[in-house]
Amino acid sequence: MNESNIKNTYKSQIIASSNDNFTIELLTSLDDLTAKNILTVSEDLRDIYGPNSILNESNIKKYFNETTLPFIAKYNNQIIGFIIGAPLENFSNQSWVQLDENLNKNNTLYTYAFVFKSKFRKKGGFSKTLKKIYISWAKKRNFTYVTGHISKNIFKIKNDLELVKEYSVWYDSKEPFIYYRKKI
Repeated sequence: MNESNIKNTYKSQIIASSNDNFTIELLTSLDDLTAKNILTVSEDLRDIYGPNSILNESNIKKYFNETTLPFIAKYNNQIIGFIIGAPLENFSNQSWVQLDENLNKNNTLYTYAFVFKSKFRKKGGFSKTLKKIYISWAKKRNFTYVTGHISKNIFKIKNDLELVKEYSVWYDSKEPFIYYRKKI
């Protein structure tokens, strides 16, 4: 089928918008075209975390569903980035989560992915705006902490993050990664 004939039938709630055609939406359901666009953006994860980190057709619904907090950022009605949060307990079968003192307290939102197309990074405040909205929504849902994995180099410049564990190897990354916690 020609992609231009596919209708966007996803459901979302516009959380924020600006005069320069930038919007942030909380996804409540996903259609095939939106999923395809998100998968394209997730390709940028490959350069950071390796090929096993990108979203694909078999795992996208694991992260974009009613139990997660998935936001998309759009510019001129095109998806340019996204952030996905899920309760820490959703990852209870992972070895790294066993180190988190907040496991099973239902107070922590794990940030699974936060990615923008490369040409929109550090440009126009798009990523900062998305992160602020994500944190705000986490607070409204009674989360006390957000956690995630970031490169050690990024962790060094953030003074509001607590180190939970450092990994010299994190999947296929080329540098050490930190599992962090942030009180919100």
